[in-house]
Amino acid sequence: MLDEAQVETVYRRLSRAMPGRTAGAKGPKGQPDAFRSCISCMLSAQSLDRNTAAAARGLFALATTPEDMLALSDDQVAQTIKPCGLYNMKARNIRRFCETLLARHGGVVPDTREALLGLPGIGRKCADIVLSFAFGKDVIAVDTHVHRVCNRIGLTAAKTADRTAQQLEARSPDWALRDGHFWLIQFGKQVCRARNPQCETCVVNDLCEYYAAMDGEHV
Repeated sequence: MLDEAQVETVYRRLSRAMPGRTAGAKGPKGQPDAFRSCISCMLSAQSLDRNTAAAARGLFALATTPEDMLALSDDQVAQTIKPCGLYNMKARNIRRFCETLLARHGGVVPDTREALLGLPGIGRKCADIVLSFAFGKDVIAVDTHVHRVCNRIGLTAAKTADRTAQQLEARSPDWALRDGHFWLIQFGKQVCRARNPQCETCVVNDLCEYYAAMDGEHV
């Protein structure tokens, strides 16, 4: 992995090259509160954004609180969220999430990672996204783009997104935590793409372990 000084340099360059957190940045799928952000994250698993949006739109037209959600039958929830796939499993997870949220937290979504991870259906990525967007915490949420970029460059050396998140938290400078997610995801979409990464014009190619391994040529 890159050393501490190199990690700092990568973040400095990305901060200049990428827009970062914009004024209009919203929570997961644009949801207005932590509860709906959690549910949207659960719906987004193995789902395209447009399908997740359709499922969330239909579900939140029926219920926007854990109490109202539990008043719906599992079949009603499942049929409503069908566009996002895995709808039966997700419907069960949503019920368990709402039941646990009411039992442990009085229906109020907690603002710590530990408490969020104790809720059914909430993994590390979802917890960190909710912490960042809904509660304004300085954390770097790791999605597919961030996981790919960090392990290509050498910011991390991890096989799973959760392990990448742990390494990033330990290795990232404090000043980069607020916008780090945005720089990395923007960089992953615009430059360090899954296919045809733009290595020749990349602002960190002299530090990138992937680029070095390719001997200056990308695939």
